[in-house]
Amino acid sequence: MKSFFKSFFATLLAMVFVVVVIVAVVASMSSDKPEIKDGSWLVIDLYGGITEYSPPSNIMGEIMGGKGETLTRILCNLNKVCVDDRIEGVIFKMSSSNGAGRAMLEEMRGAIKNVQASGKKVYGYSDSMNRHTYYLASACDSLFMPPTAYMNFIGLSVTTEHAKGLLEKLHIKPNLHRIKDYKSAAEMIIREDMSKFSRENKDWMLEEYWDLYCTALERDRGFTRKQVTAAMEKALFPIEDAVEWGFVDGAIYWDELVDMLKGDEEELETVSQSTYAKVEPEELGMGGKKKIAVVHAQGMIAGRKSKVDPMLGLLMGHESVNAQLRKARKDEDVVAVIFRVNSGGGESLASDMMGHEVAITANEKPVIVSMVDVAASGGYMIAYRATKMIADEMCVTGSIGSINMKFNVKGFYEMFGITHDYASKGPNALMYSPFRDFTENEREIFEKDHWKGFNAWLQDVADHRGMTFEEAEKLAHGRVWTGRQGVANGLIDGTGGLDRAIEMARELAGIEEDEKVSIVHYPLPKSFIESLMAGGGFSAAAKYVVWRYIQDDVAETWNMVTNRRMNMMPEMDIR
Repeated sequence: MKSFFKSFFATLLAMVFVVVVIVAVVASMSSDKPEIKDGSWLVIDLYGGITEYSPPSNIMGEIMGGKGETLTRILCNLNKVCVDDRIEGVIFKMSSSNGAGRAMLEEMRGAIKNVQASGKKVYGYSDSMNRHTYYLASACDSLFMPPTAYMNFIGLSVTTEHAKGLLEKLHIKPNLHRIKDYKSAAEMIIREDMSKFSRENKDWMLEEYWDLYCTALERDRGFTRKQVTAAMEKALFPIEDAVEWGFVDGAIYWDELVDMLKGDEEELETVSQSTYAKVEPEELGMGGKKKIAVVHAQGMIAGRKSKVDPMLGLLMGHESVNAQLRKARKDEDVVAVIFRVNSGGGESLASDMMGHEVAITANEKPVIVSMVDVAASGGYMIAYRATKMIADEMCVTGSIGSINMKFNVKGFYEMFGITHDYASKGPNALMYSPFRDFTENEREIFEKDHWKGFNAWLQDVADHRGMTFEEAEKLAHGRVWTGRQGVANGLIDGTGGLDRAIEMARELAGIEEDEKVSIVHYPLPKSFIESLMAGGGFSAAAKYVVWRYIQDDVAETWNMVTNRRMNMMPEMDIR
């Protein structure tokens, strides 16, 4: 019987492999250069999760759950639209059910402005709209929604989550040391609410977001701050009210928008994001011999290898990221490197090792850090040794602080009748035992070592940023800043997105203004077969699918249930 099951599962696995290979061949056959017709409209569908760059281990991603949208693909496609005479304009389909952060929307706004500056129109169309997504929509030439859609427009808020009560119920005791008061991530474990320091930090961030948001709406749609506040007091807008208030330019269905844009033509020629991504910039005369490398670093910093964790999401490992930095550094055609960071931090050791590789690269070629939604804590540690650093105005940066801890889970095990005993030899043998708290002497050693490591980091930050230790300390201990604040206090060098980073790279590399240059993104995308044969195989694909399900499908369902008007018949038990 055992041999039967072995044979059965081996046969099943072989069948699955054959199907995958067949699909791979079909996929490769369909990857030819696309035919883009004159007068086409690029349609960008901003719905669901969005990452900065294609995740690692995305094996079978397009088949099992979809590849997923990325900020990089959106920006690259919009950049090509500016010079592609075949593209008439852009239609941005957008929904409040999208995972783009503030800074991502800011970069898309900048790319929309570039398209408009090239003489082409950008129309927005949305089935549901909220204040967050409206930040992007307001940049479009016109915004349309169907008559039965809905829009909410409410104020800005920050919600913090605290698990102290849960840990107490589970009899788990954190032995935690943080540096210092503003390092609010620790409060999830040690408090039931915000501290005054955490609230202060969030208040100044909200003030910044409010100013940036209101400035954008006044510039794009002519709304004064008084009108923005009045709209937030109303909060919920039927579409006829949204049109009357000037938020939306018309209540029409999608087919009516198509009819409006196609004019006298039989049908509207459109091209999707994935199809247009196959158009190489070189085909449009955008490439050159010299290259600027864009090395992407996204996700939580942990371990050696970059991967997708089903629960933690994107993880970047120092060996994976450093390998890409070395590839860019050793390529003789690469004249400058843009280190594209989107990370809230993670493991200190891995962060420092990436930062060290950045420093080595910066000694040979200009390295410009481009911060996206967040480059804070470990995300700042990997960045500050670059030649220059810039960030989107709404980016979160800084958080120069540290958390170090262990959990005492003795009480948790005892709830299930499990106890532990031990024998030891030598001083402090049980210091990191998960079944007891630190002794007074152990805690003193623990905290002293933590402070020593942090102070060395802070001094290094001060040295690289041209500050004294005392000046850097006033910006540290966990304080976070927007990109605009970061420029004002000296933590970064300027604001802007990928376009501005490319401009700086050209300047620092001494490239003439009229000289063309190629932009190469690392890690280089793999073909389907290459992904399949790479490490991880089906296991990596399964993890990716689970992560995408949690990120997109579960989040979408929650948003639909909690934020959308539902007309449902009550369930009836008919027998």
